[in-house]
Amino acid sequence: MDTDEQAWPSAPKALLLDLGNVVLNVDFRRTFRTWAQSAGVDEQVFHRRWQADEHYERHERGEINFREYATELARRFDVRMSIGAWRSGWNDAFVGYLPGVMPLIEQLATRMPVYCFTNTNATHEAAWRRGYPELGIFHHIFVSSRIRRRKPDVSAYHYVAERMREAPQDIWFLDDNKQNVEGAIRAGLVTFRIRTAEDVTRVLNRLASNNG
Repeated sequence: MDTDEQAWPSAPKALLLDLGNVVLNVDFRRTFRTWAQSAGVDEQVFHRRWQADEHYERHERGEINFREYATELARRFDVRMSIGAWRSGWNDAFVGYLPGVMPLIEQLATRMPVYCFTNTNATHEAAWRRGYPELGIFHHIFVSSRIRRRKPDVSAYHYVAERMREAPQDIWFLDDNKQNVEGAIRAGLVTFRIRTAEDVTRVLNRLASNNG
């Protein structure tokens, strides 16, 4: 549902958040810029040819490692760089926390279990665990490459709900991706589509006021 709807659902037993662009800002333009500088090519090479294709999804399910994925990127972009240069640019996508979100998560975490479910890969996971230790506030972070399941598959949400020991209808889920939201709705979660940081804080403030 949209975050500006007047009719709010009943308070959940647990909260489940996406990570990228719900908790952490992610901007792949930074990645493309770093790669362009390292490879000595125009940044538009990466903008024009980038896609979240089958190799991207396999990487997020942990079926291939970063070196294998970088080999595919080199083929697609027709660019040669060291594995270190590919990794450096890849990890440049993170740009800090969304404003106002972490204090609300910390507040809610004292009142109910707060989880995260992110489509990501082992390289990015290592980067945000190292760079953003405050994410330790989450009861658990479900990482697609670890659980070998990714959004928007309904089975992925059911797996996560089972591990949370909650019925899907008792979970509020926030995600910025339309397909992920649609998958969560099919799985039975109470779902909010996020477009801005204000959307996140609106939902979390509403939940905090219901649990004061």
